Amino acid sequence: MLTFKELNLDSRILRAVEEMGFEQATPIQEQAIPVALQGKDMIGQAQTGTGKTAAFAIPFLERIRDGQDIQVLVLTPTRELCIQIAEEVGKVGKYMQVKALPIYGGQEISRQIRGLKNRPQIIIATPGRLMDHMERRTIKLSNLKVIVLDEADEMLNMGFLEDIEKILASCNSDRQTLMFSATIKPEIEKIANKFMKEPVLVRVKNQELTVSAIEQHFYEVPERQKLDALCSILDIQSPELALIFGRTKRRVDELADALQKRGYQAEGIHGDLSQRQRDAVMAKFRGSQIDILVATDVAARGLDISGVTHVYNFDIPMDVDGYVHRVGRTGRAGQSGLAVTFVEPREFGQLRNIERTINKRLKRQQLPSLADVRKEKQKLAASKVMAIIEDGKFGEYKYAAEQLINEYDSLTVISAALKLIGGGLEKIEDDIKLTEERPVFSKKKSFTQNNRAKRPPQKGGRNSRQDNRQGYYK
Repeated sequence: MLTFKELNLDSRILRAVEEMGFEQATPIQEQAIPVALQGKDMIGQAQTGTGKTAAFAIPFLERIRDGQDIQVLVLTPTRELCIQIAEEVGKVGKYMQVKALPIYGGQEISRQIRGLKNRPQIIIATPGRLMDHMERRTIKLSNLKVIVLDEADEMLNMGFLEDIEKILASCNSDRQTLMFSATIKPEIEKIANKFMKEPVLVRVKNQELTVSAIEQHFYEVPERQKLDALCSILDIQSPELALIFGRTKRRVDELADALQKRGYQAEGIHGDLSQRQRDAVMAKFRGSQIDILVATDVAARGLDISGVTHVYNFDIPMDVDGYVHRVGRTGRAGQSGLAVTFVEPREFGQLRNIERTINKRLKRQQLPSLADVRKEKQKLAASKVMAIIEDGKFGEYKYAAEQLINEYDSLTVISAALKLIGGGLEKIEDDIKLTEERPVFSKKKSFTQNNRAKRPPQKGGRNSRQDNRQGYYK
């Protein structure tokens, strides 16, 4: 594996990268950076969390020269990813005289126009908001050196094909075009054939579509047992930070509410939340005030969250692309992770399709019993006591402990303390009985009708484009 020093980078970029703690290039960086530095068009297949931002940021920072024109354009599917890329570019270009400006929906356009007056050389934008600026003539793309399409498959899934084609057609023809995508589908090849010049394909092998450090399991679970199964698994696995995916906004709200009622620190995030609400939830999650985030696919796109140890597909994704993107939220930067998928008996065909595409078999697991949960809770309680003993900060409780030891034998006292620390099993049993009597989730529509994934149309005029973006910008 190459080190960054071996890539012959600008000393200012190398200094910034070393300060970020990176020494060796990731596989996508090792393959993509040398190709991009040669000025060639390129398609890179890489999922989120593999270091692909640096794989395109380092080469275009090398190409930027002093000037007031926009020299680099990065297109992204979501505002969250837009902001994150801008931050990453700022870190890599820390010692260079460059300015990067994120342009996205949900922010006042007047604020962005003021930012454009500072003459940034790099624009990171969502397609819809960039089109708004192009129509207002506040952004001109006639002198670009590089254009990057990041998470191209997600932009197509969200209905941005027409916008992307208009943007690419408006750019100067002598630019370099770099495209990154977790999966390579026919629509992406069509864009490449139309707008790229003999692109070099840097392709991840099938077995690497999902990071090897991610352990992938599945449970066969009927719909009415999913909540109980999830709670049992959460209790046994005790994730530090977990992402749970539901298929619809309503599903996310119901699941987050059900988990809160069972005592879990969980909140939901989806497209109907305002930007302020989304930011507040994400601040809690990143600050460990909550340890479970329930999300729709659209809300989770572009979220760069370090430390996610577990991903749970409460609803199996409708396509392989969705599975790859969901699972890629854990196991980042070489860390290990666990991805769990719930599969209803009628969904095994979709599971097999996912396994064939990623060239990996998911491990079938047996649902834990109440006895398993009880045993794990006891272990967890014992480990908490041991941690307190090793910490040594319990002197203020010694008097109360002496009083208890004088009245009861030590084994009884310790057993009662462990039950108090690891309590909650009786609540789980009560919840299971309640769920059997009254299902948690709404049944106004059948599961399939209520949760069927809907994709926006990819053709149409200005009005259809605005309609397609409404859920995304909210």
